[in-house]
Amino acid sequence: MFRRMFFGTSAALALALAIASSGCAFGPRGQAEAPPIVFVHGNGDSAAVWQTTLWRFESNGWPRDRLFALQQPYPLAQDDDSREQAGRSSTAEHMAFLKTEVDKVLAKTGAKQVVLVGHSRGGYAIRNYIQNGGGDKTVSHAILGGTPNHGVWAMPGFREGSEFSGIGPFLKALNAPKNAAGDEVSGPVQWLTIRSDNNDKFSQPDGEWFGAKGTPTRVNYDSPALKGAQNTVIPRIDHRETAFSAEAFEATYRFITGKPPASLKIWPEPSIVLDGMVTGMGVRSSSSSSSSDSGGAGNNFTNNLPVPKALVEIYAVHPETGLRVGAPVHTKAVSANGRWGPFRGMPGVPYEFVMSAPGYAKTHIYRSPFPRSSDVVHLKADRIADADLPAFSIVQLIRPRGYLDPTTHHIRFDDQSPPPGVTVARVAGISSSKINLTKLQNRAISAEFHTDAVERIVGRTWPAKENHVVWLEITQ
Repeated sequence: MFRRMFFGTSAALALALAIASSGCAFGPRGQAEAPPIVFVHGNGDSAAVWQTTLWRFESNGWPRDRLFALQQPYPLAQDDDSREQAGRSSTAEHMAFLKTEVDKVLAKTGAKQVVLVGHSRGGYAIRNYIQNGGGDKTVSHAILGGTPNHGVWAMPGFREGSEFSGIGPFLKALNAPKNAAGDEVSGPVQWLTIRSDNNDKFSQPDGEWFGAKGTPTRVNYDSPALKGAQNTVIPRIDHRETAFSAEAFEATYRFITGKPPASLKIWPEPSIVLDGMVTGMGVRSSSSSSSSDSGGAGNNFTNNLPVPKALVEIYAVHPETGLRVGAPVHTKAVSANGRWGPFRGMPGVPYEFVMSAPGYAKTHIYRSPFPRSSDVVHLKADRIADADLPAFSIVQLIRPRGYLDPTTHHIRFDDQSPPPGVTVARVAGISSSKINLTKLQNRAISAEFHTDAVERIVGRTWPAKENHVVWLEITQ
């Protein structure tokens, strides 16, 4: 999928340029046909997870200035929604944030209504806004990917104050029948839910993914489905892929427009401009596992606030060795708003992003070439866990828009397949793998992710004793 998305041939690039110069050969032909779309990320995430979805909408003719990926400052839910918790947000705060942002979009675009697309916890804010915040008048379509609408759990006496409890006050109120037919959704908004058949780790009959393995959750695979909505099931996709996969995009686009997208590919641009924010994260555990979508367990992300006094450098790197090609192509001391750009890059060139900030490790993020412009290239400054300090080099493979699932993808990390900490399991649920190199080795380190094509990232080892960490970040 990756090479077909990004193309790699001059013929494909020529075709993309021809489409661009023709004034958009498909998709909406003007702003009147392209309602503003507002994307709402999930628990512990950031706007960056929508990057490929934004590119697919743009590749189908949606005007870039009608696409809005929100960045919740405090994306983690409170453990108990009724009790204030530092660094986290309540359902009321989450909804108020969304309402404010929708009002800004309406004012900016002059539109009367928006489309809301949410993933996981983001769908809760959407439902709450439409039901209780006036969104029934300002929203035409609501699309919820992987939102556990009937809870991640529904066990009496177990964390009933959490918004993820299916028998807690928040979800009980949202799911109360709205009419004589017993619909759980508020009209006149049109509703779509997208879920996996049985591979969503937060819609499972067993509590393994929130620390209660062997305990029945009293919810099932169909937790995201809502009575009164159009409910779509996509086999084998994982929790993140319910929103960020090509299949989820196809279902979303068709629901909004009434027709299939002309293409699921991401069409390249002749020149690209990149920008984003630098934000921080807490101390990373020494485990390879990562869980940041629902339930609040095992989450390393603290907030989406700017990191003060951060410095960002960008280097072009050789695609086969990860070695830097010359001096930095971009250097910026990050301003108070956290923005590190804009940076005018080159299509087809892989880059290394380097972040330095007081209190954080020097974080090296290696990415595949960018096919299109993006202003949600958000960068997380990392810290080193005490348990990892003896390592010569700490290298993390991460997939923000899906999990590392050996049953559906071939994944290789430093010639290890499956990667360390990633096992063949019935349910996909691990989005990262970590290698701690114990020997003094200044060398290339690579990762491959195979679907119907290959994404390959090559980085370099950097010494942990000098406070460096390395990320290889998968785009698809």
